[in-house]
Order: sequence, then C-alpha cells, then structure tokens
Amino acid sequence: MREKVNASQEIKQLFERFEAQLSDPAYIDLDFLAELIDLFRPKRRSLYYQVDIAPLLIYLEASPDIKFSFSSYVRRVIDHKDFDQLISDTGIISYADFRYEIKKRITEKYLPSQPPKSTLQYVLNQLFYHSQDADWVAVIPNDQLQRLYQICDFNSLYESNVNFEIKEILYGLEVLVQRITGRAMETDVNKMVPEFQNFDSPFIAIMREFSELNDRFLAGNLHFMTSDDLAYKQILVLHKQCENYIDTAFANSHRFGISIKVNQSLLRIRQQLERIKAIISFLVIDKEQEKVDKSIAFAQTLIGYNCRKSNVRKLVGQSTQLLAYEITHHTAQTGEHYITSSKKEYWNMFRSACGGGIIVGIMCILKLFLGKVETSEFGHALLYSINYAIGFTAIYLFGATLATKQPAMTASALVAAIENGASGQDEKRHRYWNFAVFFARLFRSQFIAFVGNVIMAFPVSLVLIWGIQELFHYNAAAGKWMTLVNDLNPTETPMILHACIAGVFLFLSGIIAGSISNRDKHNSVYYRIEEQPVLKKIFGKEKTAKVARFYEKKWAGIVSNIWFGVFMGTTASVGMFLGLNLDIRHITFASGNLALGLFGNDMSLTTDMWIWDILGIGLIGFFNFAVSFSLSLTLAFRSRNLSFGELIKMAKAVWIYFKISPRSFFFPPQDKS
Repeated sequence: MREKVNASQEIKQLFERFEAQLSDPAYIDLDFLAELIDLFRPKRRSLYYQVDIAPLLIYLEASPDIKFSFSSYVRRVIDHKDFDQLISDTGIISYADFRYEIKKRITEKYLPSQPPKSTLQYVLNQLFYHSQDADWVAVIPNDQLQRLYQICDFNSLYESNVNFEIKEILYGLEVLVQRITGRAMETDVNKMVPEFQNFDSPFIAIMREFSELNDRFLAGNLHFMTSDDLAYKQILVLHKQCENYIDTAFANSHRFGISIKVNQSLLRIRQQLERIKAIISFLVIDKEQEKVDKSIAFAQTLIGYNCRKSNVRKLVGQSTQLLAYEITHHTAQTGEHYITSSKKEYWNMFRSACGGGIIVGIMCILKLFLGKVETSEFGHALLYSINYAIGFTAIYLFGATLATKQPAMTASALVAAIENGASGQDEKRHRYWNFAVFFARLFRSQFIAFVGNVIMAFPVSLVLIWGIQELFHYNAAAGKWMTLVNDLNPTETPMILHACIAGVFLFLSGIIAGSISNRDKHNSVYYRIEEQPVLKKIFGKEKTAKVARFYEKKWAGIVSNIWFGVFMGTTASVGMFLGLNLDIRHITFASGNLALGLFGNDMSLTTDMWIWDILGIGLIGFFNFAVSFSLSLTLAFRSRNLSFGELIKMAKAVWIYFKISPRSFFFPPQDKS
C-alpha cells in the first residue's frame, strides 16, 4: 500500500511539473514520457517482474483535463511514425559475416544507432533503452493496458482512415519476403537442399502470394482479413514449406558440412520467417474485440524487437551451435576408435600407446639438443614447434596413441551416448546407466594409454641418452638435470597450471580436426580431388581416388597435430615475451624428462625427488585429462543444446557404477561390455 501511495505522489508531482508542456499542442519532446516510464521501470533485473500501472490510471481517470492533455500528447508523439524497419530489420541478423555482426551488436549495445526522429524506432530508443524493458512491459496486466488504451483514446490498427499502420505492416512484410526469396535462391544455400531442386521453390511461391495479398489490401483499402481467407491459408502452407526447406538445409549439414557464412544465411532466413509468421497474424481479425487486443500486443511486440536488437549472447548461441555440433560430430566419430571394449582392444590400445611412448622418447631427446642451439627465442620456438609437429604427426600416421589426446575426441561420443537415449523416466535412468558403462570404457582406455606412454617414454629416453654418451662421450643432460627434475615437482614450479595449459591445447587440437573436416566436407574437397582432370591424367583414376581417400581420412588429423605441435612449442616463448611464467607439461613428456634428469645426475636422485616427481607425473596426467575432457564435454553439451543439469545425473550414475564395479574402470571385463 505504501508503494502505491508513493507512486501516486510521484506521478502527481511529475504531471504538475510538466503541466504547461502537456497543454501545449506543439509539445512533442519525450522528456515527460521518459520520466514517467522510469517511475514504473523495475529497479532490479528479475525473472518474475510485477508491474502495476494502476496509480497512473487512477490519477488520469480522476482528472479529465489532465487526461485529455496526456492523451493528446501521447498521440502527437507516436502518430504517423514510420515503423516498417522495426518489422523488416530490427533484431534480425543483418549480414552473413559473423564477426561484423558481433562487432555491430556490441557497438550498438553501448552506442545505439539513432534513426531519424520521424520513425517510431527513435521514440522506442529514447524511452525503452534497457534490454529488460521488453520483459516488464510484457507482464503489465492486460486489463490495465486496455484501460490505458481507452484513456488515451487510441484508434486500433484497423480503424485508421488513411490506413497508415496497415501500409507500414504490409511494406515491412514485403521487404522480408523479397529478402528471403533472394537469399534462399543463392547457390551456397541451394547446395544444402538438393531435395528441393526438382520442385518449385516455396520462396518464389510465397513471394507471389504476398504480392497478390498486398495488392488486394491496397486496392480495396482493407484493414484486415479473417483466418478463413484462402490467401492467408495458402501463405501459411507455403510458410511451412519454407520452414521445412531451412530445416532440411540444417539437417543436411552432416552430408555437406557447413560454413559460417551459410550458417548465418540460414539463420537469417529462419529469423525472417519467424518474423513474417508473427507479424502476419496481426492482419487477421475474426472478432471485434481482437482489434484492441492485437493493437496492444503489436505495440508490445515492436518494443520487444527493439529492446532485443543488440542481444549478443543469443547471436553467439544461435550462430555457433550448429558449427559446434558439426565439429563435435567429427570428433565423436573419431573418438569411438579411442574407446576400448574387449580385452583384445584393451591390449591393442596398450601396444599402440607404447608406440606413442617410443616416439615421445625420441622427441624428448631432440628437444634437449634443440635447446642447446644458439638462436633467438623465436628460433627456439620454431625448432620446438617443428619437433612437436613432426612427432605428433608421426604418432598419428603410424597409428600409435598419445595419452590425453583421447578425451578431446571422446567427449562428444559420450554425449552422443546420452543424447541417443529415450525420453521416458525409466528409459532415462537406463541411458544414464549406459553412459556410466560407456564412461568406464573411456576411463580404462585412457588409463592403459597413460601406462603404455609412460612406461615406454622413460626407458626409451634413458637408453637414447645413454647411447649418445657411449658414442660421443658426452652427457647431454648433465647441465639441465635439475631443471628437468624440478619441472615435475609441484612445490617448485606452477606445474599444475602448465598441465592445464596443455589440456587446453589438447582440446583446441580436437576442435581444429573437427573444423577442418567440416570445412572440407562443405567445400567438397575430397570429390574435387578425385575428379581433378590433371591429377587423373598424371596418376590415373585409381591413384587419384586413393589420394582423395587419404586426404579425407587423414588430412584433418594431420593439420590438428601440426597445430598442437605449434601450440606446445611456442607457449614458453610467448610467456617469456609477455613476462608470464607460461609453459606446458604433458604426462608422456614428463616421463621422458624424468629419465633425462635421472641420467644427467649420474643415475642418482634423492628419495624426495622421486616421490615428488612421480606424484607430479600423476598430477600432470590428471589435469591434462580433466581440462581437455571438461572443455570438450562443455562444447559437446552446448552443441546439442543439452542442460548442464544432466551432468549431475551422469556423475551420480558414474559414481554408483564405480562403487559396484571399480575394476571395470581400470581393466577390461572378461566378456565384451
């Protein structure tokens, strides 16, 4: 009650201050309306706004003179203000260039573009300038809005003598239809929907229907149509076909891949179709009372469009979801090869990881010698990057396994497992249980990969450094043994941070692999190689086809491993340039470096060093796994629009399964699971 009394007093004081201006027939400034709206604007952002404009209504109804001045003023402010661009442009992605659109929206969020004062958008920009304004305006009780409508003596959209509002709506719709038709017929969009190539385009058909409807409205000076109107029904049918066209294009991204430009174009068309469907409904009147209700709803709709026009979060979410899905779809398919089921697969993974450990042991020796080269910091970064890139690519091409490379590739496979479950309550529990079993398979696969990498990298590095000493009578690790050992000690260096950085790079390498695969699929690179006439002439059809198949299967992985090598090789140098203690720690390299440190100190380390370094290797492996897997899982959830609340249920299922069968997290079952 006290809040209502205060509101009434503030309203009275505001009207008294502006009494002279409101009585002036020439007064059209927005100062009064801006202050009036501020009185009702909620002070805090909330999910549940409660807005009561009853004090304003009571005050106006009790004062006929003020009521007349107020209604005349409001009508002067909004009468004959152009609003067609609010329908055709506002809040819709304006360019296929994602980066440009992001920059544009961020700029407009803090420095909005101001249209001419003759437009309704200018009025809305001045009055409803907070992004949450649309939310609280939408919850004002409808009976209060109808009372305000009557107080202001508004005419509905359908009662204007000059038909101004209807013409604006029709023009905005016509612009939208023309734009979607032109964009949908472009080659890069048409390519995504070969199913429609032998049929008449629904976009051309809907453009014709709208043109006829527009002519009928203008020629007959119509203000509305009914829901039984054949033209309206035909437009709805064609609109549905256009929606199916876009849905099919998105669904076909698995077959053809998708680029950010095409993704943005399809999103823009989808937004325009949604806008057309929403706006055309305001041209349909079946009952007399709907005229007032729809006029009020139309005003709220325009306010909503204008308030949300610079929403960056929604743009990023819509623009990246499908691309993330395509990237993680590739890593999910690849990740299946990293998850073992049977004993045979388990020990095959062990042998594969041993092969990876051998190559890493060689890389550790090479890096030790490259560090002794007299060159600039850039030179060392370049040499280290080449060493890592060649080594990782060799591991990949030889079919060996690098531990912790798996989580970035397998998170999507895990999410696909839970996504494919059914929707019933019992079936949901069942799919969480299936997820727990699937996770156990991943964990034991990762465990044996750790073991294979570590137990081979250590002896290979040790044997190689010993062989070099025997051949050249030179202990290459003698001058650096303390650094090699202390780098694994969590009490001496920020080793955990460095392990997390390596985890981020593991995640990024998975993203790069998926991105390259998606890009090449969209650009039909494999088919273009296979049918390249010069290659077929030089190598023949069969060899050219083999090259195309090799490119399809291996190229994304090769590029991914090269970039992973660049990330790993340049981190320390970038950190030095920035004055930050940045570096990378990977469990397999940590094992090899421990062997080099041991040999550098004449095969002698203190008990404390052994304890801390072995613990450090375990921590490095844990954080390599945790960071890369967590980031990949987050992206996979995001790409499939799954709630993160699912994680809690998944974690519970994994914990229950671990208590029932802890052995299955480390060793394979007797039978295939």
